[in-house]
Amino acid sequence: MKVIPKSITFASVFLSLISCQDPNEQVEMNNVDSHWKKNDAQKFDFEVKDAQDHKNLMIVVRNNNDYPYSNLRLIANIEHDKKIIATDTLNYVLAKPNGEWIGSGFGDTKEIIFQYKMDCKFPQNGKYSFKLVQAMRRNILPGIEDIGIKIQNLKPSFINGKQDN
Repeated sequence: MKVIPKSITFASVFLSLISCQDPNEQVEMNNVDSHWKKNDAQKFDFEVKDAQDHKNLMIVVRNNNDYPYSNLRLIANIEHDKKIIATDTLNYVLAKPNGEWIGSGFGDTKEIIFQYKMDCKFPQNGKYSFKLVQAMRRNILPGIEDIGIKIQNLKPSFINGKQDN
């Protein structure tokens, strides 16, 4: 059986995501190489050019069979102009009670997208940072391959030809 190197598999998945990506969505991913250290913040920088439009913020997790838990606890911060504008402690379920992973994917790696902030509005245009820190009991967390954020621009709805604010 021929083994495909992990870098080739990751590159092909990445290219397929880019080619299918919706122009109203932005996805940023960090590879944590299955060894996410407890205080190692995963940072995602993005720019908001349309603060008047609402957005959905989602967290993307790719884990493998080395992950020892059924849940993932995270601390999330959103910063603007070096000021924290939101801090949240999150708990997401990655597996069913029988141990079967939730999510999609082939092989050992599963991907799941969790809701974080739905229908949110940023205070103003500008550069923002999103930081995630793992809040599990281990200093080094095995089995998480990639972590990321998906920002989905919501289109304004129109009722009877008028924009609904």
